[in-house]
Amino acid sequence: MNIASLTAKGLIIAITAMVMASPATAGDAAAGKAKAVMCSACHGANGIASLPTYPNLAGQNAGYLKESLKAYKNGERTSKQAAIMSGMAKALSDADIENISAYYSSLK
Repeated sequence: MNIASLTAKGLIIAITAMVMASPATAGDAAAGKAKAVMCSACHGANGIASLPTYPNLAGQNAGYLKESLKAYKNGERTSKQAAIMSGMAKALSDADIENISAYYSSLK
């Protein structure tokens, strides 16, 4: 095998890996913005918290947000704010979680 064929093969493998690693569903950021109104009291209107005890969500990784919300919803997360967040997350559908995650990750 020559270097050109190895490079082409490597490129195909890399592209395949990226496609497989991308999320199957990307949430609807516009729907997430509408649903995130309930989040703004603690996390700010644009995902920037006004109090230092609450995290900023603007620009956060969508996968991280999704997994965090699911963990709160399922009672798997026990941080200082877990009681508040669990109650909020339990009211969310899987689609809501996808959409809210897409919305906050889209903010810069």
